[in-house]
Amino acid sequence: MPLSTRFTELFGVRHPIVLAPMGGSAGGALAAAVSRGGGLGMLGAGDGDRGWLDREAPIVASGTDQPWGVGFLTWAIDVGAVERALAYRPTAVMFSFGDPSPFVEPVRQAGTLLIIQVTDLEEARQAVDLGADVIVAQGTEAGGHGARRGRSTLPFVPVVVDLAAPVPVLAAGGIADGRGIAAALALGAAGAVIGTRFQATTEALVAPEITREIVEGRGQDTERSSVLDIVRGSRWPSKYTARTLGHPHLDRWRGREAELVGDSQAGRDYQDDVARGVIPPLPVWAGEAVDLITDLPAAAGLVTTLAAQAEDALTRAGRR
Repeated sequence: MPLSTRFTELFGVRHPIVLAPMGGSAGGALAAAVSRGGGLGMLGAGDGDRGWLDREAPIVASGTDQPWGVGFLTWAIDVGAVERALAYRPTAVMFSFGDPSPFVEPVRQAGTLLIIQVTDLEEARQAVDLGADVIVAQGTEAGGHGARRGRSTLPFVPVVVDLAAPVPVLAAGGIADGRGIAAALALGAAGAVIGTRFQATTEALVAPEITREIVEGRGQDTERSSVLDIVRGSRWPSKYTARTLGHPHLDRWRGREAELVGDSQAGRDYQDDVARGVIPPLPVWAGEAVDLITDLPAAAGLVTTLAAQAEDALTRAGRR
């Protein structure tokens, strides 16, 4: 029997599973597949690139008749990007990393559900004040960017659940199988947002070499740092660092971030290594649960598998 929560009832989806809107890699085919599988597929629109949106949004819109959404990096967008996304009539829009208040009104006027991801309690209080329909509590185990001084998922989620009630909260960070979803539900969350696990699917917009590293990766090999943002010349706010798998330039500059800032030669060396194929064009974003990822399934079937695993885990826990 499907797990029914406040989130599934609000969105009309079968399973309390959400595709993390991973910038660039969560494209239309992946989002549509997750929605067809009974979860909530989310486009990873990142900085709101209009060309990317206009290519990927029609794919998800035509690829499923189920609810789907669009996620943005709040610090990197303008209102025009949000309005462009809303023109495709998504069920929800999600904002992460930064102040979402300038973008709430267009979402409300469109009658679209508002999801806000938070990484600390100050952000959680703001999300409640802004009237978020759903809040995502992201722990530091998450792959990609997250709080420099955040909390891990296990202690962070229930605090946000208590603070935000009755607003449904989704757990994010370090969740890659049904046991993690079951744990999130036990913490009081209404579902889980899953990223790294969905990067290793047939529909993800991820290069084969990145997928291979994720499948072969181990949690102890991940590290949260600002080094790769600095050396790449990324504009990411310093409040948010990135969890990645190991990287030669991370080894070279670990603990020397202050020295790295403004070092133009370091940036040129990085780009030279990319051009020569020594390193991939982007770091391999991966969460601490990467050990649990050992295959490359189709996303719709993965949603069904994750939901069945979660139901089984909760049943077994009840028997104990």
